[in-house]
Amino acid sequence: MSPSHWTVLKPSKGWQLIDWKELVRYKDLLYFLTIRGIKARYAQSVLGVGWAIIQPLFTTLVFTVVFGNLAGISSDGVPYVIFSFAAMTPWNYFSNVLTESSNSLVQNANMITKVYFPRLVLPLSAAFSKLLDFAIGLIVLAGFMIWFRFAPTWNTLWLPLLILILLLASLGLGMILSAMAVQYRDVKHAVTFVVQLLMYAAPVVYPTSNVPQAWQFAYSLNPMTGVIEGFRSALLGTQAMPWQWIWPGAVVAVLLFIFGAFYFRRMERVFADVA
Repeated sequence: MSPSHWTVLKPSKGWQLIDWKELVRYKDLLYFLTIRGIKARYAQSVLGVGWAIIQPLFTTLVFTVVFGNLAGISSDGVPYVIFSFAAMTPWNYFSNVLTESSNSLVQNANMITKVYFPRLVLPLSAAFSKLLDFAIGLIVLAGFMIWFRFAPTWNTLWLPLLILILLLASLGLGMILSAMAVQYRDVKHAVTFVVQLLMYAAPVVYPTSNVPQAWQFAYSLNPMTGVIEGFRSALLGTQAMPWQWIWPGAVVAVLLFIFGAFYFRRMERVFADVA
């Protein structure tokens, strides 16, 4: 019997938009890879998801001793430990997505070369699998707020917007780095180093108010600046919602996502050849 229809696969040409309908058709694969990413991280682990708590918690304690106590860095009038942890929660998600997504295509080279599916599923699954760690971090942050008797402000209603900016920035850079890593295998090594440096270019261990006024707009072009300060404002009430730092970073996050999507689609046609 002849098939009722034919599916013709053609390589993309030039700069094209993401085929969202195709992604929807492969939603089951996206779900499977996301779950696989979560299981691979915690399978055969003694502490399991406890690592999602231990890593940021111990990092925060080190920052509290070094920067809060020894260096005496300002924490906007709140205990340094919760000041730092409120920044570590979104920052850990951002850094983990960059690290995982940059290597997602190379790790799954066998899949890319043997079967067709939208390659964007791979960096997306890397980003979605890290949402569990992010959610656990928010729960721990809520515990800190109860311990230190911080009540969420009305600005908490803006958290979905801040999380959206975080997702756009993470996915945008993740798509760019994953596409680059296929051709340039040293990208994964550079990402680990660069992410560590980028943490000090974001207000994780210090408040943005410590940055000279003349440089604050340029500093706010880092999407994580507005996200981190927005988290502190919404949950700890350190200041009024810092829209002057949020909107420049939001614009950059949107541009990163759009460029990352176009760049990924442009490079997608050569993945199977060089993976």
